[in-house]
Amino acid sequence: MAKELVEKSHEIGAGRSVGKKTTGTLERRSSVKKLLGDSDDMLFVTGLAGAKGDVLEAIGADSPRVYPLGGAMGAATGMALGLALAQPDKRVVCVTGDGELLMNVGTLATIGILNPPNLSIICVDNEHYGETGFQPSHTGQGVDLAKIAEGSGIQAIRTVTEESEIEDANKVLFESNATSFVLLKVGASDPPAPYRTRDGSYNKSVFRKDLLGKV
Repeated sequence: MAKELVEKSHEIGAGRSVGKKTTGTLERRSSVKKLLGDSDDMLFVTGLAGAKGDVLEAIGADSPRVYPLGGAMGAATGMALGLALAQPDKRVVCVTGDGELLMNVGTLATIGILNPPNLSIICVDNEHYGETGFQPSHTGQGVDLAKIAEGSGIQAIRTVTEESEIEDANKVLFESNATSFVLLKVGASDPPAPYRTRDGSYNKSVFRKDLLGKV
């Protein structure tokens, strides 16, 4: 049975050019930067690999306002939710990827119920698991994370497939009186990212000291 499942998964992936073809065409780094706009007062929780690189490229590799996850795939939305509830006067932005969000997609239901207005979520969807070898993800097979977010009760939602849609999505992210969610459809590129240590203890200490004035 296990062998049959493995063979079936290979058949599903065989029809795609892994790491080359997606329904998205936007360049991820520049698109995230434009989507964020003026981010001076925001706190960031980022997913792994590409999502972390997107934020560090946009606001600076040494920014203490970024808490990048390492070794915690799937945890970005949950941690951002906790931070938003604990810091209601701060704008908290979660930047994650489709692969990571799929690993803990149920968190969207909790976010939809609690609905903190200071929480903004950006899912950078390249239809691949960039952290684990660029295997095709479910979003390349028809799964729509924006519709899942809507079904979870999140009301302020946009899907961005063209550069002309970024300005409106920025307003939805940061001017809504509810949790906001933007699905950013990008190409399957893997651009180099600014260096940032994956030492979780160090990153936590830097983030806490900047936010709270103490470790």
